[in-house]
Amino acid sequence: MRTDNRKVKNTVVSIYFILVVFAILLATVFKSLEFFVDSTFFIFLGLFILLVLFHSVAGYFEYDSDGAKIIVLNKGLILTEYINYRENKVEFARQQLVGFKIKNYIFYKSLVLLIKGYDGRKTKERFNITLLKRKKLKYVKQSLSKTVKANRKLKEG
Repeated sequence: MRTDNRKVKNTVVSIYFILVVFAILLATVFKSLEFFVDSTFFIFLGLFILLVLFHSVAGYFEYDSDGAKIIVLNKGLILTEYINYRENKVEFARQQLVGFKIKNYIFYKSLVLLIKGYDGRKTKERFNITLLKRKKLKYVKQSLSKTVKANRKLKEG
């Protein structure tokens, strides 16, 4: 099964654009009207924090479990064609998946995969799934659950 959150990119770019235009608008309006002279710094600080939070949440997620290997990919949504930043890609055999957990925070969701290496050590890999739609998240859960269940039966028998 293959799934991703490709359709969210246009929405994310639009929100970035709106935040930047809003910051420029606030800078010009506050300077010309001398509105909120004492609190201008705090308004820009709040806008900057909002932009940083949105940037940390906005990410591309791709899941591919077709074939013998499972491939999970996370990367940024802005400028990814030019600069490869924030990329996290894991490719492993189905038999290496030990478990998974989906952590749901207030503004952030993450997928944690527990993968057993060929040397016997277990590693945790984290992926940002905040912008993944509920229906697609359900499909990812089903696929991972099925794989973990098959691995347990294989281990027992």
